[in-house]
Amino acid sequence: MPEIVYAFLALTQQKDDKLSLDIQMVKQGKVNMTAKKHIETALVNAGRDKKFTQGSVNSVIQRASSLVFETVEAKKQATANRAKGELFYGRRGTLTHFSLQEAMCELEGGVGCALYPCGAAAVANAILAFVEQGDNVLMTGSAYEPSQDFCTKILAKLGVTTTWFDPMIGEGIAELVQPNTKVVFLESPGSITMEVHDVPAIVKAIRRVAPDAIIMIDNTWAAGILFKALDFGIDISIQAGTKYLIGHSDAMVGTAVSNARCWDQLRENSYLMGQMLDADTAYMTSRGLRTLAVRLRQHHESSLKVAEWLAQHPQVERVNHPALPGSKGHEFWKRDFTGSSGLFSFVLKKRLSNDQYQHYLDNFHYFSMAYSWGGYESLILANQPEELAEIRPAGGVDFTGTLVRVHIGLENVDDLIADLDAGFQRIA
Repeated sequence: MPEIVYAFLALTQQKDDKLSLDIQMVKQGKVNMTAKKHIETALVNAGRDKKFTQGSVNSVIQRASSLVFETVEAKKQATANRAKGELFYGRRGTLTHFSLQEAMCELEGGVGCALYPCGAAAVANAILAFVEQGDNVLMTGSAYEPSQDFCTKILAKLGVTTTWFDPMIGEGIAELVQPNTKVVFLESPGSITMEVHDVPAIVKAIRRVAPDAIIMIDNTWAAGILFKALDFGIDISIQAGTKYLIGHSDAMVGTAVSNARCWDQLRENSYLMGQMLDADTAYMTSRGLRTLAVRLRQHHESSLKVAEWLAQHPQVERVNHPALPGSKGHEFWKRDFTGSSGLFSFVLKKRLSNDQYQHYLDNFHYFSMAYSWGGYESLILANQPEELAEIRPAGGVDFTGTLVRVHIGLENVDDLIADLDAGFQRIA
């Protein structure tokens, strides 16, 4: 068994031993049972209070715009508690939404969860909730391209400037903070190139020089559970739940789990911007949570096997998988994360010609070309180095070969490796 797998299993065993001790303490009456759960147990049970399930296993699907008040007093009560999980109006949510929000708060350790129609909406509205004309946003240069575009094409028109920083900057980020810096936006691992931030160093530096700044992170790769962002002092953990929370590539959702100091402002600004999610997608997201641990475990195992195979391939220059030594920020992944998901990239030793590029991508059997990731299926996309340099405003890229990004799904890993091997033969 490869060394990295031994290391992960050892880490997992340590966590299991601690949780077993927690359970013993629960039996002895020393710990509140609801406060200590294995993540698998939490994922199965979070948000499944009887008020949400009403006698069924899953939360109910409550579709509603108008919600009826039987009395004037009931209307007054609903109005007073409309932001606290009381049925008021469809845009504030139904039992289906409240179930998902409660689950996400339990899983990510927040006090509130805003729901959006997609991940990009979650990113945009989380930032908008805390900036105004004349403010500055600090954003990692390895962020998801639509997040970058939101800054350059929307925020710029509103008089909000953006300063980009190298994802490996660590404590050096303090030097970039301006008096008007209101939001610091992280993404770890970074989009496409997979750099892992030294989050504790960044948070410490920001809190020292700009204690009022709001720190956000796109936490999609970790599905909100492999990296517990709020435990590291981050204010808001954002996910494109379209990926792992839904898990089947058939719906879109965004989530933003907030701590206490940011929740009221995030919630009310998102509400005023008309952000909401339909009840059916909220239900599907809750249902996706129940199998998330099992799926992530398989994504982790399979992606490591494929990554280690790629690392030994003569046509591969390097593999950008956070769990592999040598990947940028691997030491931070090892310290701060509890596992990995199925998304990573690798760089070829050569830049493919247009014909090679097309021949390579057009003929995979199990890897499909599609945007997004996080479903049960394996996906593949590729970028030329100059294309990536255009969307890396802080430092460009440090490679000359074609970069290939893959999402390793739930297929048999030997079949996936054979498919990738055939691809290498096509461009040999």
